[in-house]
Amino acid sequence: MNTEKTLAIIKPDAVRAGKIGPIITMIYESGLAIRAMKMLHLTKWEAEGFYHVHRERTFFNDLTSFMSESPIVVMVIEATDAIARWRALMGPTNPAQAEAGTIRAAFGTTIERNAVHGSDSPESAAQEIPYFFNNLEMYPE
Repeated sequence: MNTEKTLAIIKPDAVRAGKIGPIITMIYESGLAIRAMKMLHLTKWEAEGFYHVHRERTFFNDLTSFMSESPIVVMVIEATDAIARWRALMGPTNPAQAEAGTIRAAFGTTIERNAVHGSDSPESAAQEIPYFFNNLEMYPE
C-alpha cells in the first residue's frame, strides 16, 4: 500500500455546469482526501505551460483554449494509491465509454469536455502539483 498525492482538476465545463459540489462529494465518498484546493482562471499561456507535454499533439491548441476559457478548480488529493483510485473514479477520457458511477459518465459530455483531469503517474503528479501549489498550501494529514 502506497500513500501518494495526485493532482485533480475540475475543468471549465464542469465548473460552468455547477458540478463542483457533486464532484467534491464523490471524492470524499470514495475515501480520497483533499489536501489543497483553489479556484483559478488560467491564461492561455498558463494552460500551455501546464500541458506542455502535449505541445506537439494535434489537440494542443483546442485543449489549452478550452482550459483557459473559464475558471477551473485545482486540488491535491491524497490517499493510499491515490493516482489509481482517482483515475478509476474519473473514468475513461471518453465519457461515452465511462461506467456509471464515474465522474466522466455523470458530468462529461465529449472526449474534449470530460469534466476532470488527473495525473497519470507519480512522475506527472510530482510535476503537476507544484505547477499550482507550494508546500504551505497543502493541508497535512
